[in-house]
Amino acid sequence: MLNAAEAAMDQVAEDDGERARNRAKLYAPPKGYRPPGGRRQRPAGTGMNMAQAMALTAQLSTQDAQIGRQRT
Repeated sequence: MLNAAEAAMDQVAEDDGERARNRAKLYAPPKGYRPPGGRRQRPAGTGMNMAQAMALTAQLSTQDAQIGRQRT
């Protein structure tokens, strides 16, 4: 439904600036809306710390090396 509204608004817009303003208005949260706690909160368990990222990189490079050996 939003895509249809966006398409209709794009057809009557005169330039790209007006299209961008219309899109921002269409997708903006309702007036007075505040997420719980007053701030946007990141879901728990998303992302990783540096040690986890380095361990994943090491694991991927090991797997990459094994695949490379299997092909030759």
